[in-house]
Amino acid sequence: MSTFLAAERVRGFGTSIFTEMSALAVEHRAVNLGQGFPDFAGPAWIKQAATEAIAADLNQYAPATGLPRLRAAIAATWARNSWRDIDPSSEVTVTSGATEALFGAIMAFVNPSDEVICFEPFYDAYLPDIIMAGGVPRVIRLYPPMPADNERRAATAQWRFDPDELAAAFTPRTRIFLLNTPHNPTGKVFTRTELEQIAALCQQHNVIAVTDEVYDQLVYDGAVHIPLATLPGMWERTLTINSTGKTFSLTGWKIGYVVAAPHLSQALRQAHQWITFATATPLQQAAAVALELAPENGYYAELRAAYLERRDRLDQVLHRAGFTTLPVEGSYFIMADISNTGFASDADFCRWLTRDVGVAAIPPSSFYANQRDVPLLARFCFAKKLETIQAAAERLAGIDRNRLG
Repeated sequence: MSTFLAAERVRGFGTSIFTEMSALAVEHRAVNLGQGFPDFAGPAWIKQAATEAIAADLNQYAPATGLPRLRAAIAATWARNSWRDIDPSSEVTVTSGATEALFGAIMAFVNPSDEVICFEPFYDAYLPDIIMAGGVPRVIRLYPPMPADNERRAATAQWRFDPDELAAAFTPRTRIFLLNTPHNPTGKVFTRTELEQIAALCQQHNVIAVTDEVYDQLVYDGAVHIPLATLPGMWERTLTINSTGKTFSLTGWKIGYVVAAPHLSQALRQAHQWITFATATPLQQAAAVALELAPENGYYAELRAAYLERRDRLDQVLHRAGFTTLPVEGSYFIMADISNTGFASDADFCRWLTRDVGVAAIPPSSFYANQRDVPLLARFCFAKKLETIQAAAERLAGIDRNRLG
């Protein structure tokens, strides 16, 4: 039998850390606080809209750019937030989740040897997307808040980047700046000042911005999500990616979208038509209903309140188990300092925690291209039922505190 090697563009890709840790969690019947998806049902009224769409026989291909009703609802969302008046026909494209949107955007604009800048830690699909397009990743480190004498970090402390390091990353080969805010896995929400620094560099070097904003509704403690595209001079060079999956707890539906100026949208659509062409029609219809009704029925406020309760509960659980947690302004993840556990790596710690304690977490080193001086942290997801978090609390309470320093 002949042996065929995979193409070079994928040969170096290993198994996703999410696949590994989820399988380990199943094997050891661990409480899974690892992979970032809710373990509770999405709203019944949205699922009912999908059922009605199927019954109405909206089951054939949608237009490649997305159902007109959904594109109109997305445009209305931007207008309602006073971000910008959007033309749904030429400036909104529906995709199969934000993951496809990211891949499509990079494939649409990155030529071989073009450079793409992003912050690390990063969502794990970013580097493979860049590599498959033939691009070259240039990664800038986000630095965590510093601990203070084993006390919990100050509530005002946040992850930061070095402006000089960021400026030095731009070269004549830079094609795209890839930004994620609110940020996974750190929970950082980039400030206006930080966004203005990024915007100035993108304009100075004539760089396209691709922004991953799927957690835009999940912000806490007075943090404000600001789309980069709304800053002066950025609309004509920014593709804004979002998804209904995180906002409406329906991640398996894979209804994402991109908002961008017509010339950017056209290039994205040229790639999108050959990647998935179209996304599930009845689920697009239901997503349109969700976006239309959510502002009227108080859904967004209830969503933030529910996640804030879960965040604070998991923060208390981790603190009582002996961990120092880092502040969370957005998303549904908490990072915990594990430097006092005696483990040489976060991967070893997370495997031990899953196998011996029965609680699964994700090692953030998987989200770094540069493994030098990676902080020892573990990422926990609080998009879980309160009963799930309580089950984790009971198991974490049995940790040997001698191991935690």
